[in-house]
Amino acid sequence: MKKRLSFWEIWNMSFGFLGIQFGFALQGGNMSRIFQTLGAGKDDIPLLWIAAPLTGLIVQPIIGYLSDRTWSPRWGRRRPYFLLGAILSSLALFFVPYSSALWMAAGFLWVLDASINISMEPFRALVADKLDDEQRSYGFIIQTLIIGVGTWIASNLPWLVTKLGVSNTSEPGVIPDSVYVSFSIGAFVFLASILYTVFTTSEDPPEDMEAFEKEKAENAGFIAGISEIFSNIAKMPKVMVQLGVVQFFSWFAFFTMWSFSTPALTEAVYNAPKPAVDAANYEAMDIAYNEAANAVSSAFGVYGLSSMAFALLLSFLAARMRINRKLTHLVSLVLGGIGFLLMGVWNESTSDGLILSFTLIGFAWGSILSMPYAMLSSSIPAEKMGVYMGIFNMFIVIPQIVAALGGINVVYKALLGDNIINTMMLAGISLILAGLSNLLIRDKRAIA
Repeated sequence: MKKRLSFWEIWNMSFGFLGIQFGFALQGGNMSRIFQTLGAGKDDIPLLWIAAPLTGLIVQPIIGYLSDRTWSPRWGRRRPYFLLGAILSSLALFFVPYSSALWMAAGFLWVLDASINISMEPFRALVADKLDDEQRSYGFIIQTLIIGVGTWIASNLPWLVTKLGVSNTSEPGVIPDSVYVSFSIGAFVFLASILYTVFTTSEDPPEDMEAFEKEKAENAGFIAGISEIFSNIAKMPKVMVQLGVVQFFSWFAFFTMWSFSTPALTEAVYNAPKPAVDAANYEAMDIAYNEAANAVSSAFGVYGLSSMAFALLLSFLAARMRINRKLTHLVSLVLGGIGFLLMGVWNESTSDGLILSFTLIGFAWGSILSMPYAMLSSSIPAEKMGVYMGIFNMFIVIPQIVAALGGINVVYKALLGDNIINTMMLAGISLILAGLSNLLIRDKRAIA
């Protein structure tokens, strides 16, 4: 039987998520800005993001499978993957702003996301490895708390370094210095936080080492590994499929936000679209755009702050009572959807309303990062936690691929009209559908 862990033990093993979220928040709040600076049109942005979900679709099930089959007396099962992913991610984060062409920025995004994926799912599996079923909700909520801290700080970095005197403007086609400095800080935090978890957390060996080694020997080789991954996909639990529907609409909404929040909100709320290179008053328009982009990035960080507050509340409740995961997730996603829909109301004089929008979105984000994993981990075999967590990622990346291949552009223009702020309306509708999809889940062990 697994022993109950203290708050600080769970904190230590989850702290690496601070760096992972620095990576996600910096790319989520700034990659579209980088793409636009390098000449991308608004409708081109989702396709430039496609490397990220495609990478996750391939990498995460493989990393999950490999980590299930790894054991080192010194480094454990999951920690080698944390460390490898952290080194590669930190290098990618540092070099992203040095892109001088769109293909370079898209390539660095591919490397960055592949590297983050190497670290991320083993972290999810580690919580399930070390905590019993009663503590798993609490464990995933502590992860969400750390993710919220990372999102808020990382999203505000461009604004902060600008306030400290770093230039926020540049020549046409050149990325501002504020972005360079922010990504460099992110690279350091990513590596440092992962190292903290690696050196403060221990892992338990497989309960039956002889059976563990025997299974490794019987299923050795690349073909056997791929075959087992597909076999596990075919045998995935019913709850996993039901959660997949919820995940599809949830991640379609958030991919839309990451791709379009900067161009949509700088244009619709701040009336400061990215200027064309040959604009007559380019310098003044570029200053307005970059100031608006910093404001959007700071507002973007509010969803990390509110997800942190939401996680604190849930951690308090989960430590003291059984919570209804299904109802919690349903209400949180609907509130997030309302936050997106409210973005259509704000303008330059009411731009502070974005704080309310992103606060509500943060409730949804906090729940997305904890409740589905808590529900899933109660329904899958412990010895296959890594591979199933990786397979579950398919329900995250497939909607992003659909969105990147034109799903966003086609749907929002056909249903809502060509105004770019309607991308946020589409995200809101999708998140509300995600919330209602929780009604499909009936398994009592997953729910409570």
